[in-house]
Amino acid sequence: MPFKVAAFYQFAALPDFRALREPLRAFCAGLDLKGSVLLAHEGINGTIAGTDQGIDDFVAELRRGPLFGDRLDNLELKFSAAAQMPFQRLKVRLKKEIVTLGDTSVDPTRQVGTYVDAADWNELIAAPDVTGLDTRNAFEVAMGTFEGAVDPRIASFGQFKEFAARNLDPAKHRRIAMFCTGGIRCEKASAYLLAQGFAEVYHLKGGILKYLEETPQQDSRWRGDCFVFDERVALGHGLRERAGALASDVGRAGAPCEAAVHE
Repeated sequence: MPFKVAAFYQFAALPDFRALREPLRAFCAGLDLKGSVLLAHEGINGTIAGTDQGIDDFVAELRRGPLFGDRLDNLELKFSAAAQMPFQRLKVRLKKEIVTLGDTSVDPTRQVGTYVDAADWNELIAAPDVTGLDTRNAFEVAMGTFEGAVDPRIASFGQFKEFAARNLDPAKHRRIAMFCTGGIRCEKASAYLLAQGFAEVYHLKGGILKYLEETPQQDSRWRGDCFVFDERVALGHGLRERAGALASDVGRAGAPCEAAVHE
């Protein structure tokens, strides 16, 4: 049977994140959900799969249930489908950061780049004075990216700061339009660049997944497939599973197929 997949995140103050782990794990297990959820002081990040009802109940708990007490009222959320269960187990993990930049002073709740809706993205990245920047890892970029985007050639997001220091200049790169799978890496990366003195930093709201969901293929500037961190491996326009892709094949190439979080 088909499964519903939810990819989600929100930067929010969760000083009690350690105490939230076991109740959240038990709640997910009770709904027979599988996937991975990360909890940290700065918020929540994850991708899970289950029945339609199970996912709906999970999302309702995050947004309005007593567990988080209305702290996740601005949840960034995307749904897709999987022909088979794309995860082998359920994991709820505690982390220093919900996406690892390696700089805990960066706080997207205080300062973040300008969000750009999918409908406006093509026009922005076509502008001659805009530098398109893919903030994802090299193996993800190799599978697909936007036309003309800069590939930072990093092995992990933690190397983004080093890339920026070597290759980006606030005086030269006046307008930067960055993107990532679901949006979370751009939250951190845009906040970091603004703190370094870059004047105009934009990022694709909802990430590549939202763009592929909303943009007709004939109007798209995306080329290739979008890697996702589960056994579906990659999604195309309309968030359709890539035919013939095998998680084991990507895993042999070095991609963390069971990371389960979308970033």
